[in-house]
Amino acid sequence: MNDVASASVSSIKHSDFIIYVDESGDHSLQVIDHDYPMFVLSFCIFRKDVYAEVVTPAIRKLKFATFGHDMVVLHEADIRRKKGPFSSLSKAPREAFLNNLTDIIDASTFQLVAVVIDKRRLRERYVRPEHPYYLALEFGLERIYLLLKDAGQNDALSYVVCEARGAKEDAELELAFRRIRDGANYHRRQLPFDLIIADKKTNSEGLQLADLTARPIGLSILRPDQENRAMDVLEGKFYRNSGGYKQGVGLKVFP
Repeated sequence: MNDVASASVSSIKHSDFIIYVDESGDHSLQVIDHDYPMFVLSFCIFRKDVYAEVVTPAIRKLKFATFGHDMVVLHEADIRRKKGPFSSLSKAPREAFLNNLTDIIDASTFQLVAVVIDKRRLRERYVRPEHPYYLALEFGLERIYLLLKDAGQNDALSYVVCEARGAKEDAELELAFRRIRDGANYHRRQLPFDLIIADKKTNSEGLQLADLTARPIGLSILRPDQENRAMDVLEGKFYRNSGGYKQGVGLKVFP
């Protein structure tokens, strides 16, 4: 690396936080699944030191204890449907794995910002509704900016890590992200974020936790009276305002 490039990199002030993002549901407004008409974007915000020293080792230890290696990717849909490596777990090991995973999430220190889009209502209310993913991304980044501002980190660069979805979709996501970051947001200012699109094969504990949180949040809005053990664990992790409210702060439901 030349001296100019080195100076450029070293002059960047990185924040103490990193953000992992994953989704639940699809973003299509043409065909809507009536059993799950929600699109959820879940943002898990970690302090980097806690993530590296506590959260990541705990998840890897659980993988080693359950599967004998740490190459298993924790996808909520695969766990729920008993697919892939989760198909070989008999009842007792499966229950032990789920209980231990729940305990790890419960004990992990991170904050949640989640955006839930009811696609039926979005399509009914707007003649030309916005793309659910990009709408949720805008709402999420606006709120994370306030969270980081509260933590005194709003003048430092924070990375937002999303999972790759395909060349075309990734290019469109990057354009939408840069538009929002560069001023097309509620604050009407440039937001201190940069985007990392990670390959689906990346065994990222942060992305896996974001994936595990998204569907329970969507179900809590779709079927609020249904038992939801995962949501009980996540309840205390939502970003809240000074009055302790999460609605419209760490949890945005739209429309």
